[in-house]
Amino acid sequence: MSRLPGKRARPVLRGPGRGNAPRLPDEQWFGVLTRKLLRRGDFTSREDLETRITAFTIRHDKRARPYKRSYDADAEHARYLERHPQPEPQTALPEAA
Repeated sequence: MSRLPGKRARPVLRGPGRGNAPRLPDEQWFGVLTRKLLRRGDFTSREDLETRITAFTIRHDKRARPYKRSYDADAEHARYLERHPQPEPQTALPEAA
C-alpha cells in the first residue's frame, strides 16, 4: 500500500500493465458485450436491459468462434535478438608459463 501525506492508503499496482497482459475469457466476453451492445444501448428499463443481454448472448453463442491469439513468443524473441545483438564470447587468456 502506498501512503501519501494527507491521502488514504492506495494499492500499488506492480507487474505488466493490464493492456499488455493476456486477457482472461471473462474479460474478453465483457469486452465484446460492452463494445457491441452496452456502449450504444438505449434501454428503457432494467427488464429491457436483461432481455437484450440474454438475446445478445444467445445470438453470440450460435455464431461464436474461438478467440485467436496473435502473440507469437518465438517471433518476439527473434525480434528482440535482432534489436539487441549478443556480445561475442571472449576467448580464454593464454596461461602463464
